[in-house]
Amino acid sequence: MPKMKTNRGAAKRFKTTSTGKIKRNKAYSSHILTKKSTKRKRNLRQSGLVDSTNAKAIKKILPYM
Repeated sequence: MPKMKTNRGAAKRFKTTSTGKIKRNKAYSSHILTKKSTKRKRNLRQSGLVDSTNAKAIKKILPYM
């Protein structure tokens, strides 16, 4: 059986926490920032966790994570 390939785009976007959950960055923080409040932009800098409904699909495309 050959080695499974990792989805390289996903590998750059997701990391695992020590408890095994998947960490992600928040969207909507790259451009058109003038109309967004300082509080909103500050909260977008924090990382979030992937929802449990999507975690299975992400683990499938990142077999060695």
